[in-house]
Amino acid sequence: MRRVPWGNAVTIGLSVLVAGLLVATGWLGVVTMQKKAHADEQAKAVQAARQMGVNLMTLDNATAQRDIDRIVAGTTGELKNTLGAQAKTLLNQLAKTGAKSTVSEVDAAVVSMDDDSAEVMVSLNGTVTNAKVKDGAPRAYRYLMGLSRVHDRWLVSTLEMVP
Repeated sequence: MRRVPWGNAVTIGLSVLVAGLLVATGWLGVVTMQKKAHADEQAKAVQAARQMGVNLMTLDNATAQRDIDRIVAGTTGELKNTLGAQAKTLLNQLAKTGAKSTVSEVDAAVVSMDDDSAEVMVSLNGTVTNAKVKDGAPRAYRYLMGLSRVHDRWLVSTLEMVP
């Protein structure tokens, strides 16, 4: 049997090419998984902010305590302390006015995000009715929410109304 002089070079070249393809495939797999994990966390943060917007705008004097408890449960830090301290005042105000608010449209998007915090803009259309304003009038609301990841949950840590 006759040996081809360039046979070893071809074998080495193909081995290097296969090794390179394996490394590139592994690297692309890791990058893809990281991007998916980041997109999943963005979706969780947006959903948490969106739900907080709905909770803020879905108040009813008949279910006020439950509504306020739901709002406070979605917060953390100083915001949680502040809302907890103001809960009684809000309950009294809802009972006094007979207010009810509902949401018709909600949009939310990430403004910025890192591993443990996010800023999300939430836009809502809502209607507030009370004893004096029976039909209410639709209004647009916008909130800039700061969220913090606490364990595996995104909770609202800052809340600002945006004009």
